[in-house]
Parts: sequence; C-alpha cells; structure tokens
Amino acid sequence: MRISSGFFAAVSVLTAWLAAPVLSSPAVSYENSLIEQRADPHIIKHTDGWYYFTATVPAFDRIILRRAQTIQALQDAAETTIWRRKSSGVGSGQVWAPELHFIDGKWYIYVALGVANQWRIRAFVLEGTGNNPLTASWTEKGLIKTNWDTFSLDASTFVANGTRYLIWAQQEPSRPDENSSIMIAPLQNPWTIRGTAVAISRPTLSWERVGYKVNEGPYVIQRNGKIFLTYSASATDWNYCMGLLTATAGSDLMDPASWSKTRYPVFASDAKTNQWGPGHNSFTVSEDGLSDIMVYHDRGYRDINGDPLNDPNRRTRVQKLYWKEDGTPDFGMPVPEGKTPVRLRAESGAYVWYYTGTGSPIYPPGLANTLFRFVNPGLAGGSTVSLESASNPGVFMRRVDGGGVQFDESSELNSAASKASASFNLVSGIEDSQVVQLEASDLPNQFVGLEDDGTLVMVSTENTKANTTFSTNMERNC
Repeated sequence: MRISSGFFAAVSVLTAWLAAPVLSSPAVSYENSLIEQRADPHIIKHTDGWYYFTATVPAFDRIILRRAQTIQALQDAAETTIWRRKSSGVGSGQVWAPELHFIDGKWYIYVALGVANQWRIRAFVLEGTGNNPLTASWTEKGLIKTNWDTFSLDASTFVANGTRYLIWAQQEPSRPDENSSIMIAPLQNPWTIRGTAVAISRPTLSWERVGYKVNEGPYVIQRNGKIFLTYSASATDWNYCMGLLTATAGSDLMDPASWSKTRYPVFASDAKTNQWGPGHNSFTVSEDGLSDIMVYHDRGYRDINGDPLNDPNRRTRVQKLYWKEDGTPDFGMPVPEGKTPVRLRAESGAYVWYYTGTGSPIYPPGLANTLFRFVNPGLAGGSTVSLESASNPGVFMRRVDGGGVQFDESSELNSAASKASASFNLVSGIEDSQVVQLEASDLPNQFVGLEDDGTLVMVSTENTKANTTFSTNMERNC
C-alpha cells in the first residue's frame, strides 16, 4: 500500500484553532492489556497518592481490591478479597461491577448483587472504615431503595454544584421491553437517594438495542463547565459500545432536557486494532496529574461461543483521553495491544497523521489517525526506532527517494534497504521524551519534516521551511 506524501500530515490549521490554549499534557506510557479477566474496571487515584483498583471477576462471586503507586503496577499488585458471596439471600447470586469511592472520610463500594437461582439483581452499598480500603473494616449498608423494585445495577456517584448525585442503570416498569435506562437522583447519604429519580437516557437508538436494549455503566467526568456522562449499550459481545450524555454544570441535572445525547457511539469495536466490545468505563488521572486516563474492558477477539457473560476474557485496559478544541472529549479508538501510542505535534499546532489513501484528505483528521507508536528497536534493528500507525497496526512511515515520505505495510518492507528506510534515529531524547527528531537511519542529517502546507518530507536541519521537531506533551486541553 503506497500513499502520496502530501496526504499524511495536517494540511493547514485554522487561525482560531492555533490560537487555542496549549497546556502541558504529556504522553503516557502504559502496556495494554493491563489486567486479564477483569471486567467493569474501576481505578481511582486517592489523596494518599495510591491507585486503587476493583473490577468484576469471572466467577461473579467476590469483591476484590488492588493498590499500587502507578497504574501499570496494578498489573502485578497483590489482590485482596474484601467481600465474598453469601450462602443465601441478597448477595448469594451475581456480584457485578464494584466501584470504590471515598466520601466524607469513609470508603464506599457500590456493587450489583443478585440472589441465587433468581434473576434478581439490585444495587448494594458497603462502607469501609480505615485509611487503606484493602485493610479497612467493611460493613453492609444494604440495598439502595429506588423508585421501583426492579433490575438495577452499575451505581456510581459524582458531585456537581455542591450536590452529590447517584447515577445507575435500572429497568423501568413502564418500558418492560427494554433492559435498563440511565437514572439519576441526589443523595441524602452515600446509600440513600433523596426524592424521586428520573431517567436521563433510554436505549432508543439502533446501536443501543443490539442483542439487548441496554443503557448501563454510567460514569462522569467534568471539564470546561460541562458534565460528560459516558455509558455502555447493547449486549456484552462485540456489539457493546459507549455513548455520551452532556449537560452544562450549572443546569438542573434532574431535568432530562438538560442532558443531550450523542447520536452515535463515541467508542466502539475496531477490527484494525483487534479490540472488541469496549465499554463499562471509568476515568482516572495519570501519575503526574496532567492527563485524563480512560479505563475500560474489552476482548481481543470478536466471536464468542454461548452467552457472552460466561466468557471470562474481558480484560482491563487503559489509554489517554484526549480533548477537542471545543472542550469536548475525544475517545479515538481502542488502541492495539502493547505500548500506549502518542501524537507528534509541530510548533505550528499541526499533528503528523496517517491518511488512508481513499477519497480526498480531510483536515482536521480524526484522533485515531494522529496516533503512532514508536517500535524499538526499529525494523532495521540496533538503536533505531520505527513509527507505526496505531490506527492501522503493521503500517509504518518510511522515507522514499526524492525527499518524500509515505506509509507502507510491513509485508512490503521485506528487504534490508526497505527496513532501513522505515527506521529512524531519535536524536533528541529517548522514546518517551517530550521532544523528538526523527533522522533517517540510512541517510545522515535528513530528518522527517512537516511543511507549512502540511506535507511530510525529508529535509536537512538547514531547511527552515519545515518543522523537524515534534512534541509529545503539547496537547490542546481547552
């Protein structure tokens, strides 16, 4: 696959976009998948500097916690069981989707519990006393009493305008043909809602009704005077995907009209990156506190035999959440296995990007096509690196004769010369440095450059018409 060099990079950047504020938001470096066989993941960074993790286990029989001082270290952190399935009554059946929150000096776990041999699942609360939730003393606060005694799960909580709210998924008796809607209510205390809950999202769109008619797994992130609520939809197979609700922070959140729904999924399966059924997400922050991190589960294969709930291989994954110039979140695509990709941003504000070669190039490109991974060592080996498209794994940047740049499939890079042309020396810093230059490994003093018209070229450092320095920490966080 060969593509003209003029199609790879940002063509031009609007003046208003260039004038938008630039804040430090460094590239992150995590290895996916983070934790195998852990679905519905929840990670929080507490004020003590530790990360705490909980998730659904495949046996649906217990609540587990881990803690570590970095997100990656959660992968190998010891796991503590703080609650086990009961022999009878509430909690004797399914144990689903725990979330850990610290509220007014105590720990709380919201979890969905079932009853053995019944389809009776309800939201439940545990309270923990102690600095470390892994060693805290836990007591049961009981079921959350809502409008109706119906199927309910996936409770979460957030604070806006000085009020703490509960959000969760529940089946509405007036809509028996649907599985669950997203509900909201203010909280009197962490286990008791105040007043009457309202539905702010129902599975009315076609992509929310595949296999099952589902809105579930709500979670909130707040920024730029907006409240963004993600949720998951459809069956828990490869059709599982994420939607987005948005409200203004100062609006009446109990008024369904205050919430607008994105018409299409914001995060879905991706055949190119081989990630299937992403969803039930939460958000945390990077170790330096400068980048938002999305936590979610998916599978590494599409087809499942039998009920997807009996398939144990949903796994926890993490990747950076980006923000558009209009202040809304940009989820991109579920990234491929391995190291988290980065973006390469020139001083002009334009990003290096991969153009697919079909149709006319459109700028600005989608986030997915501006994500790349440094492969180290590069295709030529030694101390070189290669630049691989994250949205098209196996496709690499290479220099070509005449000063051009193009992207080729790895299968086409089968000679020593072609591998060398797709390998570069990082002359500024190392792989995860904040500023990089890419020098051709087979042509000294020739660097990847981004011209003012957006074309990627190979130039010498004496050529001032092209940017040859790229930053990985200059994200536009509006």
